[in-house]
Amino acid sequence: MILRILSIVFPVFAIAAIGYVYGRRRQPDLTVANQINMDVFIPALVFGALAARSFQPAQYQLLALAGLLTVIASGLAGWLAARMLGVAPRTFAPPIMFNNCGNLGLPLAVLAFGEAALAPAVVLFVISNLLHFSVGTYLLDHHAKLSTLWRMPVVIASIGGLLVSLAGIEIWPPLMVAIRMVGDISVPLLLFALGVRLSDSSLQAWRVGVLGALARPLIGFALALAIAWMLGLDSQQRALLLVFGALPPAVLNYVFAERYRQEPDKVASIVMIGNLASLLFIPLALGYVLD
Repeated sequence: MILRILSIVFPVFAIAAIGYVYGRRRQPDLTVANQINMDVFIPALVFGALAARSFQPAQYQLLALAGLLTVIASGLAGWLAARMLGVAPRTFAPPIMFNNCGNLGLPLAVLAFGEAALAPAVVLFVISNLLHFSVGTYLLDHHAKLSTLWRMPVVIASIGGLLVSLAGIEIWPPLMVAIRMVGDISVPLLLFALGVRLSDSSLQAWRVGVLGALARPLIGFALALAIAWMLGLDSQQRALLLVFGALPPAVLNYVFAERYRQEPDKVASIVMIGNLASLLFIPLALGYVLD
C-alpha cells in the first residue's frame, strides 16, 4: 500500500519540485504560459473529458452536488474558524473553501484511479472554479462584476462539452485526438507552475499559514466524508470526493488576495505551507480511500 501511494504522489510532487527549483534559480515569468494554459490547454482538457462518448452527465449529478456542498460548507466552516482564531475571515475563509483541484486534483485522480476518473475529477474542478470566480470574487469585493464569468474559456468549454454530450454528438475522432493532445499539456504545466509560484511565496505570516494548512484538509475531508455518506455516493465517486476534500489551498487564492489587497502575505503563507503539508495529508487520504 505504501509503495502504491508513493507511486501515485511521486510524479505529482516531482514535477512541482522541478518547478520550485527552477523558480528559485531563474525566477521565470510564467504569466504568458499560465494565461495560455487557462485560455487554451485547460479548456481543451475540460471539453475533451465532458464531450467524450463515455461521459454520461446523469452519472455525475450527485457528485456535482456533493462538490458544491463541500466547497460551500468548507467556506462556512473556514469563516467560523477565522472568527474563533481572531483572523480576518476574508483572509482565512477562501483558502479553506477553494482547494488545489486543478494543479494537484486532476493528476492525482488519474494516477490513483485511472483515466476513467478524469471526467468526474473535471466535474469537481469545474464546480470549484465556477464558485471561485463567482462566490470567491464576491467575498473579497462585493462590487466586483461577475458578468465576465460566462466569457471565461473554461466555462465556455464546460458548457460546450456538456451540450455535445447531452446531444449525443460524436466528434470526428482525429479532431478529438487533437483536442486531447492539447489538453494533455495542461496538467504538467499546472504542476510546474505550482512549483514556480511556491518558490516565490513568503513564510512571514507562518502562524496563520500553519493554521490554514491544517484546517483546509481536516475540514474538507471531514465534510466530504459526511456529504458522501449523506448522498450515498458510489465507491469511486466517494473516493474522489474524499481526496478532493483533503487537497491543499489553491494557488489562485494568493492571486485573488493580491488583486483585492486582502493580506496577500498571510494568504501566500497559507498556500505555501498548505501545499507543503499536502505531502502528509494526501498520502493519508489516499491510504484511507484505497484501503
